[in-house]
Amino acid sequence: MSKSNNKKSNDFEENARELGNLSKKELVKKAKNFSKQYCVGNGEGFKLKDYETKASFNLGEEGKPLVKETLQIGINALAAMQDILYAQDKWSLLIIFQAMDAAGKDGAIKHVMSGINPQGCQVSSFKAPSSEELDHDFLWRCQKHLPERGRIGIFNRSYYEEVLVVRVHEAILKGQKLPEKLVTKDIWEDRFQDIRNFEKYLNRNGTIVIKFFLNVSKEEQKERFIERIEDPEKNWKFSAGDFKERGYWNDYMHAYEELIKNTSTEKSPWYVIPADNKSYARIAIASAIITALDEMDLEYPTVSEEKLAELQAVKKALLAEND
Repeated sequence: MSKSNNKKSNDFEENARELGNLSKKELVKKAKNFSKQYCVGNGEGFKLKDYETKASFNLGEEGKPLVKETLQIGINALAAMQDILYAQDKWSLLIIFQAMDAAGKDGAIKHVMSGINPQGCQVSSFKAPSSEELDHDFLWRCQKHLPERGRIGIFNRSYYEEVLVVRVHEAILKGQKLPEKLVTKDIWEDRFQDIRNFEKYLNRNGTIVIKFFLNVSKEEQKERFIERIEDPEKNWKFSAGDFKERGYWNDYMHAYEELIKNTSTEKSPWYVIPADNKSYARIAIASAIITALDEMDLEYPTVSEEKLAELQAVKKALLAEND
């Protein structure tokens, strides 16, 4: 390990060990500082090559318990904030996950959101569009799954597939029943504009949108594919189509760079998460979600004086009961 990586490792260990003693305000500040290094913000000038797929250090086997403890602290903080979000019933949060196959989307959703009350969260996965969905605009099928006020909605893939897989495999575009005169050289720019406007509309109506690109390396994907093939319990996760899409790696990287550059904004940012280390990626994701929730100024609803008096009257009646 280089001196630079060793210092970063030591800094992470030092920060992680003190998390359990921090106040909520201090913990949120730590989360913001940690996640901002992966936040693209305004996408102008974005280059994917500027973002690493690996964490900047490796704690090794001996550091695993500390990493697990750090993630659990983040999970607990998320659970507490989601409880207030649900009670306040004003804002909603839409979290979008996009990545190459085997980058860890499913695992990130499973672990990071493990402390969330299921009543206040919904996960929607989007595969190839159905014939009914193709009879509508490309945003329609996702609009039906937007979170209500007070809830967190998670999209495992999303309308961004329309500027990813459809762009890489333009033959798909021909099956989308669009009028021919609308399929021009500007169609991708048009769709970027549609997405920006859609997310701006959501934001103006109280739905905050944050987006994660799990940035896994081609080498790490190869290792995870082999693991899925060799492990009988993971065989079901792998399909020959996954390997076929790997052959278009460079095309996908170009498509991701273009979509992030054109759709990352200050209010609906992309986070480019180094995904070669799953545990590290999950901590970064949890930190970014904490950041988004904190910006909503969440607080439990206050009740009127009349309501408080009513509560006290009920309490008095309960205490007076003879069991």
